[in-house]
Amino acid sequence: MGYLEKHPMIMIVVGVLGISLSSIFVKYSEAPSAVTAAFRLLWTVLFLTPVVLGKPAVRRELFQIPKKLALLSGLSGLFLAIHFVLWFESLAHTSVASSTTIVCTEVIWVCLGFCLVLGGRLSGRAIAAIAVTLAGSVMIAYADSGSGSQLYGDILALLAAIAVAVYTLIGRVVRSRVSTTVYTYMVYTSCAAVLMVTCLVQGYGMFSYGPSAIVVGALLAVFSTILGHSIFSWCLKYFSPSFVSASKLCEPAAAAVMAGFLFGEIPTGLQLVGGTLILGGVCWYSRIEGKGE
Repeated sequence: MGYLEKHPMIMIVVGVLGISLSSIFVKYSEAPSAVTAAFRLLWTVLFLTPVVLGKPAVRRELFQIPKKLALLSGLSGLFLAIHFVLWFESLAHTSVASSTTIVCTEVIWVCLGFCLVLGGRLSGRAIAAIAVTLAGSVMIAYADSGSGSQLYGDILALLAAIAVAVYTLIGRVVRSRVSTTVYTYMVYTSCAAVLMVTCLVQGYGMFSYGPSAIVVGALLAVFSTILGHSIFSWCLKYFSPSFVSASKLCEPAAAAVMAGFLFGEIPTGLQLVGGTLILGGVCWYSRIEGKGE
């Protein structure tokens, strides 16, 4: 890791590539969204279990966590499961570019939730940044309104962004008293359980759709979770939170380029303008938050 510590930008690039592959992998799954998401979380928990249980300090913290924090972690996992199902399903109805860009509005919903639930306040510039972001979302929705299926996919992506924002807000509360390793392990475990119950209730057989869901789930766990989100957490040691957050905004662009080559999904002019407004608004808000305005 010595070389990477001297050149951490390499890890930023790896992280962007990892999360950008999420939507691409999901497109290749032949199973329902809940099944694909369940395999992603099951593989993730499988990979994390030896790390968590193999360290005495982490294992002790896990088994001694207060009941209230455990329940909040479970609730966080529920909203993460909702996010995955909604987002994966959105990719079945709308383009990768539209879906990934709209999901990037998560930070805006986190901000609004922080103000409404946790008593935070918004500056005039923050409100302007949110307005720009929402205007971009409306543009994409209007561009896709000619197709009922595409508009439905856009709405699912928006709901997925709101769901992951709730997950983030709960995480802010729990993480103040629980380590990152224990918190993420509990959240991923509860998320996997919720997704498996969802599959059971909806009558989906976990192994009834061929190997695609299993393979896609493993790829999502390795590239998108471990080589994506986990790497961004590592990068916080070397870069500011605002820079790391802004780096994640490369995901829609990278994913859209890959989708263009692989699936022939070419964004329209209005979609490009709307996407630019969304990413610009989110980036603007991230800078405002980083300066504490």
